[in-house]
Amino acid sequence: MAFESVNYQCPACGGPLHFASAEQKLVCDYCDSRFEVEEVEALYRERQDKSDAKADAAAAAPKPAADDAVQELAQNAGYICSSCGAELVSDGTVAVTTCPYCGNSAVAPGQLSGDFSPDLVIPFKLGRDDVTAALKEHYKGKILLPKSFVTGNHIDEVQGVYVPFWLYGARVDGEVYFDATNETVTEESDRTVTTTDHYDAYRKGNISFKRVPVDGSSKMPDGHMDAIEPFDYDALRPFSVAYMPGYIANRYDEDCETCKARAERRMEESTISALRETVVDEYDDATVESKQLDYTWEDSDYALFPVWMLSTSWNGKSYLFAMNGQTGRLVGELPCSKPKLAIASVLFFVIGFVLSQILFMGENAFDPDYLAFDIEGILINIIAPLIIVIIGDVLLVGQLKTANEATHADEYCGELDLTEKHDTFSHTETTVVMKDDKDD
Repeated sequence: MAFESVNYQCPACGGPLHFASAEQKLVCDYCDSRFEVEEVEALYRERQDKSDAKADAAAAAPKPAADDAVQELAQNAGYICSSCGAELVSDGTVAVTTCPYCGNSAVAPGQLSGDFSPDLVIPFKLGRDDVTAALKEHYKGKILLPKSFVTGNHIDEVQGVYVPFWLYGARVDGEVYFDATNETVTEESDRTVTTTDHYDAYRKGNISFKRVPVDGSSKMPDGHMDAIEPFDYDALRPFSVAYMPGYIANRYDEDCETCKARAERRMEESTISALRETVVDEYDDATVESKQLDYTWEDSDYALFPVWMLSTSWNGKSYLFAMNGQTGRLVGELPCSKPKLAIASVLFFVIGFVLSQILFMGENAFDPDYLAFDIEGILINIIAPLIIVIIGDVLLVGQLKTANEATHADEYCGELDLTEKHDTFSHTETTVVMKDDKDD
């Protein structure tokens, strides 16, 4: 059974409305009338509530047994556009879309009510033109980006989407044992002696996190959604469907418990890093030996955040970008020019060779008599430059791959409360490296 959608239309002429991000008002595409969000929300609240109630009641009613094919057909049956009567096909997660026949925004019944009703929303602040401008800016400074991509890639689609996010809060109590080390290097005439003192360092403390975001849509790539953070939470508003016209809005298809693991991993890394900082303040280095973390979770919020999704095609491949619809941060994956990468590698090797000669050989740098290929010579003349090549290439390629999943939640936590610490000397390691004498 297909239910009728609620279409948000201009109260003055019945034309399609869209939420104008620059003005933070609803604007009619036909008569150019402007309306406050609260005004349109009040006008359509009763119709929206009735439509949602019918859909919720139907969803709760007992259903006869059906095979998978019939269930899939029922799920994709869609709903009826209340403006023109067209049937709109849905995959079950699209809550707001635009009718392709009449252009009106159609709110799917039951998709933003009940358990799927968001608590909060951040309205769009940036428009479509801002997306294309940000993409051009994104190309700058990417040394390995093929020039033909900048001039020849084709923008396939630009779409504003309200993406569902879960916002998690928790207090994390952590106990971590570290292997802390202090290193001393002594240069003797015939040898280099490295002494490493090891300590068992214990740290206990707690730290609180507020509104760590995790997207709740399986459609959205996690790396893109994490990388466009942070959102400015000062712009959070109580949820209203009146912010939706002109955009697509998805409801979550990954629930709060499913997404919590991602938030927990980020909180764990930030907690351990904060405790580790208290160790490296006193020692040269520290590695985790064991850990115990306990979480006291707060109630999570369900919010819709503004995201511009942009896809381009070049040389038969598609490239996906995401832009924070509030702050303008844009991320995505760009192609790499292999010829440019080869040239950069050669340059890095030359630079690494010159630096290693100056650093390790001193006044004998570039003297052919000292250009040896024993173990020490290989380290100086080949291995050290290759390390420079690897570091340089990783940095340049990293410029092209900015859609990375987040590993920490530092932006969402307070100060560490360190409640206990103690260190115990463990043992000392000594390493001796003999020097090779070279005849003049």
